[in-house]
Amino acid sequence: MSIQTGGLLKISTIPLSEIRRPIAPVLDLQKIDAMVSTLKGLPEASKTCTKEEAAAMDSQLPPIDVLCVRDQGKTYYFAFGGCHRFQAYDRISQESGSEVQVRCKLIPATRSQLSLYVGSSLDDMFD
Repeated sequence: MSIQTGGLLKISTIPLSEIRRPIAPVLDLQKIDAMVSTLKGLPEASKTCTKEEAAAMDSQLPPIDVLCVRDQGKTYYFAFGGCHRFQAYDRISQESGSEVQVRCKLIPATRSQLSLYVGSSLDDMFD
């Protein structure tokens, strides 16, 4: 849970392909393996989660905070955290051959708020 979404109870699902990730992640592959196992219903421990905690997740990962920006009638989704969860969802999608829905907590944002994260590359973030 994050400070930004700690009070948000609504969890939405967004197709993995619709969420833009403008910052390259730094990854721990063992952590991703453990998350994939959790999604498959076979919980494993990782550096940040015990096997018991993973089992209590009931084959789900915590939702990812996603900024939701409306621009010229279109909705764009941006995520800056949740790197390992995204990689786990991506691996499940590749293994199954179908689009995966990502559990998210949506944070409404404007273009100017998004610019705080991406700076001068803001215009590159939109089609």
